[in-house]
Order: sequence, then structure tokens, then C-alpha cells
Amino acid sequence: MRKVAVVGVGQTVFSGAQSRSNTELFSEAAMEALNEANLKNKDVQALLVGTVLTDFEECQQIANTYISENLGLPHVPTNTYDGACASSSVAIIDAFIWIASGMYDIVLVGGMEKVASMGTHLATQTYTMYADRYYDYPSGITFPGMFAMLANLYAKKYNIPIEILKEQMALISVKAHKFGALNPKAHLQRELTVEKVFRSPMVCQPLNVYDCCPFSDGGAAIVMTSEDIARKLTDKPVFITGFGQASAGTFVSQQEYLPHFITRQISSAKAYKMAGIKPLDIDVCELHDSFSISEILAVEGLGFFDYGTGGAASARGETIHGGKVVINPSGGLKAKGHPVGATGAAQVYEIFRQLRGESGATQVDNARIGLTDAMGASGNINCNIVLERGW
Repeated sequence: MRKVAVVGVGQTVFSGAQSRSNTELFSEAAMEALNEANLKNKDVQALLVGTVLTDFEECQQIANTYISENLGLPHVPTNTYDGACASSSVAIIDAFIWIASGMYDIVLVGGMEKVASMGTHLATQTYTMYADRYYDYPSGITFPGMFAMLANLYAKKYNIPIEILKEQMALISVKAHKFGALNPKAHLQRELTVEKVFRSPMVCQPLNVYDCCPFSDGGAAIVMTSEDIARKLTDKPVFITGFGQASAGTFVSQQEYLPHFITRQISSAKAYKMAGIKPLDIDVCELHDSFSISEILAVEGLGFFDYGTGGAASARGETIHGGKVVINPSGGLKAKGHPVGATGAAQVYEIFRQLRGESGATQVDNARIGLTDAMGASGNINCNIVLERGW
């Protein structure tokens, strides 16, 4: 199996409703990635696109083929991946396999979405389709409701007063916004206070508005190559050294593992084993924080902290610079934004920048190993990708 590297990355600004099409969003990110990799369109041998709702967003299916044409590579193989919020992570894992196997040498991969453009009502309705149609969906539970239940279950299971948990979650939102304010491509580039989180409207007890990520439009893309090509293109290749992916069914069928997700535990264990590392080796992590409680569940599920201690660890500064592991220096889904199909690729974008020392005000000192964590729906899909400096 050949080693696989990331040699260029690109990302649009993540924001509210944008006038550009999905094709234009992906293409902007793709051209940034290709330019950084010192490659031309004609060098790309395959195109893999993660996206979820182009049919509802623009009445457009097989957008990948129109992206291919728009980028000037109309005859290469191109696939679309729908893994909910993990869509472009699934695409990246497939691209790794394609290159590692020797079938292709240069693959362009990423994702895009225009969720904000749909408006809150339609976006919420379409998101709900990612819950099980016969058991979860008919109960009327939206994802904020689902994660609110997980927050209450977490508080009960680990004997944490709900008031304390709410403060821990608010501090996580404050951290995300502090990082987001330093990210010129973030959706929410403004700082936040605990008091403002508490004063924001209640969505579903105990989650307030500022415990929830925004609907966003945006695109992200990366260029992946074999090792020999990577070393010809750049002195600073970043290698994907491990990955894992796991799946699950209905929310109710996962009840013996809740409030944590068994898919994250399985996929991260696979990624660590493949890379030959342990959680303590991770310097920086971009993880799925669609809700503030999600970050607490993730830092524990990924093995950074013991179960029941993630919120307290974050509150005492263990997830920022100078702590145990830096979590979501991009601002995460909470502040950077969450254009669903683009999110996994955007996580790789940030880790790539961190490992190359190009993250400016949020740079993690001497970052050598990074991890991405993308979760789809209610733990139905989880993908983890380990990236390491190659020099």
C-alpha cells in the first residue's frame, strides 16, 4: 500500500446565504487547493465530492459532474458521497484507498453545501430526513432535541448537576467563538460570553441558541497524491497515516452506548491503530461540535479524557493552547460554520494548515500530529482521519 499525502487545500468563506452556486463554491475551494499544490486541472485523475442536499438547495442532482466540467476535467471519474455531516470525510477515505492501491496518483476531493440558502424551515425539515424514517423521524425529534436528550442523560449518568453542565457547555461555546473571531473564513467571527449564551433563546432544554452551530453555505477541497508525487511538489507534505469509519442504525438501537456513540469509539480506535499512535499523541484535533454537548462527548469518545470529565477538563483550559490537546482552533462547526458536505474537508484544511505552521493567531506550537472527527446524523456514521507532518 502506497503512502498518501495532502499537498494542497482550499476553503471558501463559510457564511449565511451566498449567491454563488454549489458548483461555484466547490470550484473556488478546488482552485485554491490546486494552486497551492502547483498542479493544473489536467493533472487531476479523479474527482470525489461530498454533498448532502443539492436537490433541495438547488433542485440539482449529480452536481459532481457539473463541477467536473466547470473545473475543466469533464472526463475523469467522479463520484458523490452522502454521509450526512461526514460526507467529505467519507470521500477523503475513499480517495486514500484509490491512491494507496495504485489506481490513481492525483485525486481532487472535497465538499460543499448551501444549507443557509434553504432557510431555517426547509433546512430543519431536510436535516430531519437523516433520522430513521420509521422510528426516529415520526416521533418529531429534531437533532437539537436529540442532543438535548443526550445532555440530560450525560448529566444523570455522571452525576453532574445540570446547572454545572450548562456552564461547561457555555464555556465551550465561548472558546469556539474566540477561535472563530480569529479565523477570517469563519461564519461567526465574533466573541461570546457565558452570560450571552444563557440569555440566548432556549432551543431544547438544556441547549440555548448559542449551544448550537449555524446553518452555513461554503465549500472546501483538498488535493491528495501518492508519496512520490507529493515529494516532487512540496517540501512540506502532510501524510494521512490512519483512518477509521464505522456505522450504526437507529438512535434507539444505540441506547446501550448512549450518551456516547459507539461509532466514534470504533472508528477512532481503527484510526489510531492504523497510524500506530495513541490519543495522547494528538497535538490538535478538529472534531464534530454541532452542539456544545457534542464536544464534551467527542473529547471523551476519542480518548482524550475519561468519561464524565470532558466538560470540566475544557473549563480548566485543557482544550486550548497550553492544555492537553487543542480542540477546534478553527472555531469548529460552532463558530467556523457547518456547510454539511464541506465540513469534513474543512477539518482537514485546518489540520493541514496547523501541521505546516500556517495558522497564524491560532497556531499550535510544534504541531506534528492532528486528528479529524466527523459524525453523520445521530452517530449513524463516524469518520476519523490522522494526519502527520512528512518532513
